[in-house]
Amino acid sequence: MDVSQFCLEGKVALITGGSRGIGEVTAIGFAKAGADVVVASRKLPGLETVAGAVTDIGRKALAVEAHIGRMDQIRNLVEKVVAEFGRIDILVNNAGTSIAASAMDIEEKAWDAVMNLNLKGLFFLSQAAARIMKNNGGGKIINVASIDGYEAQPETCVYSVAKTAVRMATKVMAKEWAQYNIRVNAIAPGYIETHLLNAKWWDLSDEETKEAKAEMAEGIPLGRIGDPVEIANAMIYLASDASSYVTGQTFLVDGGVLL
Repeated sequence: MDVSQFCLEGKVALITGGSRGIGEVTAIGFAKAGADVVVASRKLPGLETVAGAVTDIGRKALAVEAHIGRMDQIRNLVEKVVAEFGRIDILVNNAGTSIAASAMDIEEKAWDAVMNLNLKGLFFLSQAAARIMKNNGGGKIINVASIDGYEAQPETCVYSVAKTAVRMATKVMAKEWAQYNIRVNAIAPGYIETHLLNAKWWDLSDEETKEAKAEMAEGIPLGRIGDPVEIANAMIYLASDASSYVTGQTFLVDGGVLL
């Protein structure tokens, strides 16, 4: 086994939702593996902090403020990356949002907000990046799905629908773009210590939140909530040559919770 296959030296990676959580940790992990990194999200200050961490590692970085749910901003993002680096080798579609609402109560505005970012933006950014990758001989696209795309949960109706669709979008893109040496896979995180997870308990006190997390951990076979670095580790595998014969797959990184 040649561990150098996990190296990302000479690659340019674009990571959406890159200002915090899984996106931030993945950006730093990719930089440590040798990649130059572009991070994008709606809030520039957080992106600049992450970009600074990447440059501290010794890699090139670019922070781009962009709303992935808007087509004009997708085009602008891709143009900026190509102007700066000339290529996109790796795309991580990590940007996402969730709105708590039941299937009985969800409103069109909320539905559109989640779908535009979690599915429409993911698809059309992938399309734009794939056109660049095709001209450069190939690339890797990694979509972020969720365990909520496998099992329906209360108050997550539109999020669950979108994340289920992400799994099929992954398969469609993988099958059509394999001829261009573009490999498309997804990661479905379980309960990971992120802002999105903590938003579940926004109305609880610190002590109540601690108790809620402990209760959640009891339902996970590995007995704990995951760390973002554990998702980033899987990202590095899928972004590298180590996964050269893998495409169209969704990797569950959930501590066994769906068992």
